[in-house]
Amino acid sequence: MLRLTGGRHPDPDPRYAACPQPPLGAGHVSVEYEPRPSAVREARAEVRRQLEGWGLAERDDDVVDTAVLLVSELATNALLHSASPFTLTLSTAHGLLRCEVADSGRPTPRVLDARNAESGRGMFLVEALALRWGRHQDGPGKTVWFELGTCGAC
Repeated sequence: MLRLTGGRHPDPDPRYAACPQPPLGAGHVSVEYEPRPSAVREARAEVRRQLEGWGLAERDDDVVDTAVLLVSELATNALLHSASPFTLTLSTAHGLLRCEVADSGRPTPRVLDARNAESGRGMFLVEALALRWGRHQDGPGKTVWFELGTCGAC
């Protein structure tokens, strides 16, 4: 049986004390885009709007700018290589921002040597700027994701 005692809530996990959480009800959004040239611009605008709405721009403009840049790269890859609708998912909690782009394409992105490549530098940027990134197959498609720290403790 669950018993509530007193009016105190336990102290938050000390690992996350320096990382304010997004407002209640915020912290997760998913948007689908049609495969058209304006979709990348729309995805960039959505990232900026959501992260500013969650208060992340107030703490660190670099996180917002980096997220916008890297989402632009992943959305461009989805548009060029899958020519299908893609879904952008943003979530934030405990000092981390996770951005995912899912599409129906099979080819998975590779990090190319930026010095020698005429194109394909997007994943080089993701590798260089994200805390972590990865990819996984989702049935007939794939999801490519990255994470950024949203506070000084990360």
